[in-house]
Amino acid sequence: MASDILFHLDKNSRESLQSQLRRAILNAILNSTLPAGFKLPSSRKLAKDLGISRNTAILVYQSLTDDGYLVAHERSGLFVNKDFVAGLEQSRLSPEKVRAPLRNQEKDPDWNSRLYLRPSDLDYLNLPKNWQHKPYPFIYGQPDRGLFPLTAWRECSRLALSTRDMADWIHDDKIYDDPQLVEQIRTRLLPARGIHVSSDQILVTLGGQNALYMLAGLLVRKNTRVAIENPGYPDAKNIMRLFTEKLTPIPVDEQGMVVDERLNDCDYAFVTPSHQCPTTVTMPLSRRCKLLEKAEEQDFIVIEDDYENEINYFKSASPSLKALDTNNRVIYISSLSKTLFPGLRVGYVVAAPELIAQLSDFRRLVVRYTPSNNQRTVALFLSHGYYDSLIYSLRKRWHRRWEAVSEALDSFLPQCSYPHSSGGTSYWVRVPEQLSADTLVKEAYNDGVLIESGRPFFLERPAPDTYIRIGFTSIETAKIEPGIKQLASTIEHLVK
Repeated sequence: MASDILFHLDKNSRESLQSQLRRAILNAILNSTLPAGFKLPSSRKLAKDLGISRNTAILVYQSLTDDGYLVAHERSGLFVNKDFVAGLEQSRLSPEKVRAPLRNQEKDPDWNSRLYLRPSDLDYLNLPKNWQHKPYPFIYGQPDRGLFPLTAWRECSRLALSTRDMADWIHDDKIYDDPQLVEQIRTRLLPARGIHVSSDQILVTLGGQNALYMLAGLLVRKNTRVAIENPGYPDAKNIMRLFTEKLTPIPVDEQGMVVDERLNDCDYAFVTPSHQCPTTVTMPLSRRCKLLEKAEEQDFIVIEDDYENEINYFKSASPSLKALDTNNRVIYISSLSKTLFPGLRVGYVVAAPELIAQLSDFRRLVVRYTPSNNQRTVALFLSHGYYDSLIYSLRKRWHRRWEAVSEALDSFLPQCSYPHSSGGTSYWVRVPEQLSADTLVKEAYNDGVLIESGRPFFLERPAPDTYIRIGFTSIETAKIEPGIKQLASTIEHLVK
């Protein structure tokens, strides 16, 4: 066998040589390049041909033998397992059976006429696929991989895979949340927000967005009126629009959602009081109390998305609306995706027990439950104190970046304005009136600066084209000033 021709290993790849070699041999077996009964070269010869250590070759051969792909014959060597290949062939359809029939496109279903919902027509914040290659990525919600405690996360993952812990989550004989995670949420996370509840008032979700969708699915129909912050979280209005067109835009000022007569006819009000999305302003205690009084007076429910509640730079966080709630009028949503990593998709909702019970059954129909291994890993990450340490570290690093963006905006873009807040991970910036924010986003992208248009945050159409959002979680502090300086140059070019 000419192994140097069959297997090409990239020694500059981030993937280990051992992983590359296993995958190469495995693919060769699965696509019949190495047929049943094929004798493989000795580990010594394979290592010499590929320029790798013999130990690497031995480990790969051993793992493939353990998994049944290879079989060892005493004093003869290693061979592709005939029984394994035969089993593969039995499970595959013959070429005659998989030959595609001729299509008559004239008889294709008219899918457009069958669609009751058109999610593609909604406004989204779409991140460019190559954003990491731009020198100045001022985008929101993407983590700085250098700040994540990977070693601690690996340790918790290893513990979750221990024999004892696997026994708790590996089976599919229940639809309940991991009791360890629920307990950590109940005793560690919620008390920090002033919330004290029992475990039957907590449900784990696939992030905050999943929680909001399930709530809308249970509570909102075509005649339901929902108050939405304007500007506000784009996917809150997108989700609600799947169920009702009766959305009431509520303006936002320097204290968050305005509380006035526009809330009178609403059934639900969605609000982000900790750091309003996208302006980042914090709702003061007086307005929080006023909102709850209004909810009781007008008999509507408040859906609180506790957005970026941990990210305060100058003072302790205000108590959540749920902490001030005395009659179960607040449904509380939170997520660990922003502070851990977005791909984790773990959040939770806190509400009255009877609502949580119905949400649990609804979740069963949609996703059954949140992946149990992820839940246990997060529970261990919380219980071992890694989460608190991470928040402390992020707050310090992000504070420096927050200050750097503010100083750069004041120095290079005095013609722009932005609300002042006590935290958050982005800036909501109003650009000069004569400038289109959408045009600026496109031109800045060509100049290596990634920013977001503010249009998707507004409910009305046409939406104002005078705002941009500048995030700073994924950009190095040293790049902030030159990045804002480049943005200023782009603006100067456009307004000439």
